[in-house]
Amino acid sequence: MLIEKTLIEQFNINEIEIQRRMALLKLSQAELDTLAAQQPLIERNLDAIVGKFYEKQTEFDEIALLIGDSDTLQRLRTAQRRYIQELFCGHYDNAYVNSRLRIGLVHKRIGVEPKLYLSASCTLKYLIEDVLIEQMSNATERSLVLRALDKLISFDTALVFDTYIGTLLSAVENAKKRMEAYARELEEKSKILSSHAERDPLTELYNKRAMMSTINRELNAAIRRKSYLSVIYIDVNKFKFINDTFGHAKGDEVLQTLGQAIAESCRNTDFPCRIGGDEFCVILPEASRATALHISDRIEASFTTAYPEFSISIGINATGNEEFVSVNELIDGADKAMYEAKQQS
Repeated sequence: MLIEKTLIEQFNINEIEIQRRMALLKLSQAELDTLAAQQPLIERNLDAIVGKFYEKQTEFDEIALLIGDSDTLQRLRTAQRRYIQELFCGHYDNAYVNSRLRIGLVHKRIGVEPKLYLSASCTLKYLIEDVLIEQMSNATERSLVLRALDKLISFDTALVFDTYIGTLLSAVENAKKRMEAYARELEEKSKILSSHAERDPLTELYNKRAMMSTINRELNAAIRRKSYLSVIYIDVNKFKFINDTFGHAKGDEVLQTLGQAIAESCRNTDFPCRIGGDEFCVILPEASRATALHISDRIEASFTTAYPEFSISIGINATGNEEFVSVNELIDGADKAMYEAKQQS
């Protein structure tokens, strides 16, 4: 059967493993043969054993609740009969192992706790032993059968617990995978939200919040490395006139074009930002005033090519590589230089 093959493969129990487990319990073929020889005796007492077993089991409320209605009880009685018959069947191969693995799987699925299974297993063993002790007259043979039964039930219990533990580990692994997937999803969402929080929606450049975080970090890095740090401030000349004359849609288009010109003119290490209205800022790590001037010329050329009828004002400030100003002084200096350029335009 497919389910049997699947369980055998899932728990890696083949003929060699079966023999190894029996060897660990010192369960010999001779002992198994002594069990099989008692099959007629067990068959004669099978109904009595099963009846007493469920009489004792239903004395416990938690077991009675698990059993439920009479139809379920009848199905369990049938399954228990089959289990006892298999103990004395004389064939302890893959099919036998699969039946025990399936028992563990079913008990785990319906919520039978290990303590309840162990209790039931002990009860069944004692009931079978009572029958064997009462009806086997040969004390030596009886002792061998009882010892073999004890070993075989231990063999069965180990198989049942393989499925208990295996399904628990599988559930833990699946839960771990779900949690990891959920964590990755949250991380990706967090990155997206963080990215959106630091971006200007119109131009897709960094916003003022991101600019302030970046310039503080880059100034500290420049001080450690004793390198330059430059800032470019840019403003669209007569932007109110553009909005009033051509409409806000045109104004937005101009800002987007300027944003694109800035992004395309910068180096990969630079941080282009829109800090509000028609004002833009570029942070240039490890860039002297001369480098900043070169980049600002590229920005201006790109913008005026797109809009020869409009113009921008640019201010530059730099610090390093020996002496450094504060963040506010660096920004204010670039802002002041930009306004001076605007007055001259």
